[in-house]
Amino acid sequence: MPRFTVHIRDEWLAVPCRDTSKTIQWLGQEALKRYIKNKPDNGGITAVKDTRFVVRRCQGLGLLDADDTIEDVLEDNDFVELAIEGDTMSPDFIPCEPGYISLDGNSLTSTDLINLGRGLYKIKLTPEAERKVVQSRELLDTIVKENKVVYGITTGFGKFARTVIPVSKLKELQENLVRSHSAGVGNPLSPERTRMLLALRINVLAKGHSGVSLETLQAMIQAFNASCLSFVPEKGTVGASGDLAPLSHLALGLMGEGKMWSPTSGWADAKYVLEAHGLKPISLKPKEGLALINGTQMITSLGAEAVERAQAIAQQADIIAALTLEVLKGTTKAFDSDIHALRPHPGQIEVAQRFRSLLDSDHHPSQIAESHRFCDRVQDAYTMRCCPQVHGIANDTIAFVQNIINTEINSATDNPMVFAERGETISGGNFHGEYPAKALDFLAIAVHELASISERRIERLCNPSLSELPAFLVNEGGLNSGFMIAHCTAAALVSENKVLCHPSSVDSLSTSAATEDHVSMGGWAARKALRVIEHVEQVLAIELLAACQGIEFLRPLRTTTPLEKVYELVRSVVKPWIKDRFMSPDIEAVHRLLLDQKVWNVAKPYIEKYQTEYIPESRPVSPTAFSLDSPASPRKRVRHE
Repeated sequence: MPRFTVHIRDEWLAVPCRDTSKTIQWLGQEALKRYIKNKPDNGGITAVKDTRFVVRRCQGLGLLDADDTIEDVLEDNDFVELAIEGDTMSPDFIPCEPGYISLDGNSLTSTDLINLGRGLYKIKLTPEAERKVVQSRELLDTIVKENKVVYGITTGFGKFARTVIPVSKLKELQENLVRSHSAGVGNPLSPERTRMLLALRINVLAKGHSGVSLETLQAMIQAFNASCLSFVPEKGTVGASGDLAPLSHLALGLMGEGKMWSPTSGWADAKYVLEAHGLKPISLKPKEGLALINGTQMITSLGAEAVERAQAIAQQADIIAALTLEVLKGTTKAFDSDIHALRPHPGQIEVAQRFRSLLDSDHHPSQIAESHRFCDRVQDAYTMRCCPQVHGIANDTIAFVQNIINTEINSATDNPMVFAERGETISGGNFHGEYPAKALDFLAIAVHELASISERRIERLCNPSLSELPAFLVNEGGLNSGFMIAHCTAAALVSENKVLCHPSSVDSLSTSAATEDHVSMGGWAARKALRVIEHVEQVLAIELLAACQGIEFLRPLRTTTPLEKVYELVRSVVKPWIKDRFMSPDIEAVHRLLLDQKVWNVAKPYIEKYQTEYIPESRPVSPTAFSLDSPASPRKRVRHE
């Protein structure tokens, strides 16, 4: 029988459907009936038939028409979200009037940019930003009026920099620039990523060093606030001179040419999308085409998403590894604060502290840990013992990259730069994408290691000779294969990442008739960093599933309170593995938990409480913690804590 998983507020509900010719409206009402069934107050819902709601896919977030039949728009085991009208408990799923972020070109963060991409905020300029934009434009108008020869304003571009363009042709010059440079290929950026790209370009122009007019900038803001988004192919930038192709496609739609998308119109000709929202196409003034397309905003906006997702998965990787260590009956000794004080890398110290806050201690006793308090093992495999060292450098790299990205977010990357206070324009090279390109290559390499070490822990969980658990974490092995192929999937993703981690920024090809003779290849660095991070999320989702399945074989023993909360969260969306079943939806459901940072949110209060309330005093390391390799280590049963 087909089954669909429906998310309502903070709960996931399985809804069987014998007749898939029924409508999405029916599916939503059935899910609501199940939701209120065990609620003392019916979840605040008085009558299911009178409850208004919207339904959308979990993957892609596309809204579903209530009158469509299930068989036409869904497949068996699909995941959907139901958002109740007027529900304040799930603001992420309810269309609501967003607030505003004031842009000045100096204070936007990667987190802000993600929220702008999600449509949580609209944009407006600060008064100071408006003043600077007006001043820089006045200087450009003076240059044109006085017939001065200035690159990109009264001349051609690249190899044609010495070709002077007559004043009567300056508007056509800018329009031709955008049209000819709109030469990208591939799938379009998602609406979320296009919003980020547009918001970031607006932020850079708000610095007042590009010479764009306030009229044009306000038109861009109006398009952003209405979610009128250009068709921007993901491929075509070499990352110097900036992201010319994708930014040209972005500008082309704003000019009323090419394709655009909005939530109300879908994909249509740009001029009709703008018209439907009461907007007019931008009419480019001298230098404005160049101002709109010259910069590193494609690399940087994708990089902002990459670094935010990397930070989220790195935090949750510590929690997942701690749960695996519990299942494999590992020791907490390797996380002793004195050990890490001797090698005081910030990331290493932070990861060790997280492990201490989650694992067996006076703060949170564990029955599982107590069950092997006195055993023959004295130290664990590197994949568990060395988590602070391996996860730690990933954390430190993420912090480094985040600093680079946040600096780039608020950097003027146009050429030439307009300095109104000096009364001149200066050609430079701020458009070169080497900074974010190198940083994102570093990010991919560092975050990949979280998956590499996770895959090895999955192997230990599935291998009975290493775990002392049933093979592949399932009863009746042979009849059931359990996590056998889930581990293969993890191995395949890790192998893909090894190729994707080859740095794109070590490559350079001369372009524009050798005028642009060194480029960053930062666009590919950003796109593949996102692919690497997605694979890392998926591998860790598999490890989390496997660790929770391992817990089933240790019952009735319980782990620590924070790790039990993580287990309960997973079990709210995925039931225990009693016998073989379709596994892919389980991986997808847990991957969604990681994307929504729910694993982190469950454990975070315990981690923070430990950090504020429990600061261990420096003390001598107990002899029982010594390795068998140490001359002082005892050769008898030792405490395995």
